Amino acid sequence: MRLARLVLLCLAALVLTGSVQARVSAAPAAPQDLRAFLLRPSETVTHEFARTPSFSWLPVRGAVRYEFELSKNAGFTEAGTFWSDEKLKTPAVSVPVALPWMTGNPYAVYARVRAITRDGVSPWSAAFGFNVRWSNTPRPVQTYPGMSRWSVVDGATSYQVWFPELRKVVGMRTNAVDHREFYAFHPQPAFSGTVRWRVRAVRNLYGKIPTGLPAVSYGPWSPVLTTTNPALADGTVVPTLATADETLSNATTPSLHELTPAFSFTGTRAANGVSAPLYRVYIFSDADCVNIIHRGSIVASPAYVPRTTGSLAMPLTSSAITPAGAKYLPDLKSGQREAEQHMFDSANVTSTESDPAPAKQAASPGTSSGAPADEDPANTPPASDPSLPSTPASTGAPVDLWDSGWPNGRFYWTVVPVQYEVLDPQATPLTANAPAGATAFTVSATGGFLKDQAIRIGTGPTQETLTVASIDVAQNQILTSPSLYAHAVAEQIVALNGAIVYWDQELPQDNCGAGRVQSFGKGSSPLVSGSSAPFVSGLSPQGRLTSADRATPSFYGAPLAAWEPALGADQYQIQWSKTRYPWVKAGEKFTYATSALLTLAPGVWYYRVRGVNFSLPGTARAMSWSAPVGLKVAKPTFAVVKKSGR
Repeated sequence: MRLARLVLLCLAALVLTGSVQARVSAAPAAPQDLRAFLLRPSETVTHEFARTPSFSWLPVRGAVRYEFELSKNAGFTEAGTFWSDEKLKTPAVSVPVALPWMTGNPYAVYARVRAITRDGVSPWSAAFGFNVRWSNTPRPVQTYPGMSRWSVVDGATSYQVWFPELRKVVGMRTNAVDHREFYAFHPQPAFSGTVRWRVRAVRNLYGKIPTGLPAVSYGPWSPVLTTTNPALADGTVVPTLATADETLSNATTPSLHELTPAFSFTGTRAANGVSAPLYRVYIFSDADCVNIIHRGSIVASPAYVPRTTGSLAMPLTSSAITPAGAKYLPDLKSGQREAEQHMFDSANVTSTESDPAPAKQAASPGTSSGAPADEDPANTPPASDPSLPSTPASTGAPVDLWDSGWPNGRFYWTVVPVQYEVLDPQATPLTANAPAGATAFTVSATGGFLKDQAIRIGTGPTQETLTVASIDVAQNQILTSPSLYAHAVAEQIVALNGAIVYWDQELPQDNCGAGRVQSFGKGSSPLVSGSSAPFVSGLSPQGRLTSADRATPSFYGAPLAAWEPALGADQYQIQWSKTRYPWVKAGEKFTYATSALLTLAPGVWYYRVRGVNFSLPGTARAMSWSAPVGLKVAKPTFAVVKKSGR
């Protein structure tokens, strides 16, 4: 009996030891309360975002790290999972990828997280599903003669405007479009009095886009909207106002604009009384109007708004003037040059809209999610988009303006009237024999000859009319449609219509000197703080996930800093320093999101954020810094826990 009792006691001890061991080594529970947010984890839970959100969850006791995944399906298949982070030390994550607008049924993207502890790996959390979509659609706002305007859409990087009657779509970086097509060579109300248009927001993505995600996505087209224009007001041409986002600048009240503004002006004559049917806006970095930073395209509308799809194809020859008065001018095609243009002092001028695209930059240093510039997707819509009557192709020209350094730094603008002149038809002799069927004629001089111009070559029975295909200035050759006859040296080539040259009728410097000039500021910086506390979250020294509730909050581990986006920004740069002033950069990172995890050593730190605008060249891409934000990273605290039985 004693032996039986001893056996039972041993068995009971083994069972008890096993249950204790099971309790000690049991896998941790799955993380709870996974949610997405834009600025603070305490926001009301929602499942729709206009831009990439951040994520948080309740801390898991004993977690050494967390693993987080994003997938295009709730099953998190290998093909569907497109982003993950396996080294998170804080129960929050910033996803450094700009997600496109996409929606699903019920959701297009799913997130999940699990904890890694010394006792094992937890199950995955319940999946959190969400959509990335526009929070609002463009709606018409107050406008001015010769332009249409709409409200800004959160998350949009640009806009497309569709003129249905013209079957034409143009690209804009700001929230306005001018009516240049409707006025050019026919300012009568039958053409320009009523303009019907539609607009949609575009979200372009940059950097290394996860496989299977589109590089560009669109919001819905607005309904057909109508803008009514008054008749052109006579008088001397003068600037009236500049407007962008929700801000207005005029002669008495210059303002700071977050987007490059639209420019409105009035008048039909130069100061000397000469009438002119066209206009050009100039923008300067100085009050004397000497240093030009933007040369507007020639327009006939009493407004100018820079376009990403280029200038109008203005008539090049006298024979094209009359047809232009009965149709809407198309845009310049890729590789097609602008008409010859001159400032009032005879200097050659071309529009900024026709400038070449800025050289691609190397990847921003420290960009964890970025990629070299040659891996960036094209920033134009797909050529086969069936929803468009015609797909606009961005020229890549740097039509945006960089930050002016407001309030001390500002830009100045004026507008000059423009007139066209018809040159006398040109003639030049052949300097080499050309056989029948020739398409290249070597001549004495090519000046005054233009593409698509009609020319006459030869005399007598071999005289014929050809059309100029192009001009090869280097070889002194006129390239044409095939000739029917052979032509000999000294035979004359004569242009049958004169080339058109466009001339400014005033010098911008003189206009500014006469007071016909206005100023404005340009700048946009991320909003990093609310009314009383910055948008930063993290673990409190007591181990709870909290949002900042004071101006200088304290956190344990890596805090997550968030910010409201800067209009016009495609990427963000965040820096941190041990001192507010002087600012000494201790580290930085770049992200395509509007948040970042800051891996900082214990102590007091300051961080600041600024946007990067890819439509500008070189260092001009950098936008204004936010005000520095202070925070404290606390040292971890430890407690000695007595285990029973030891």
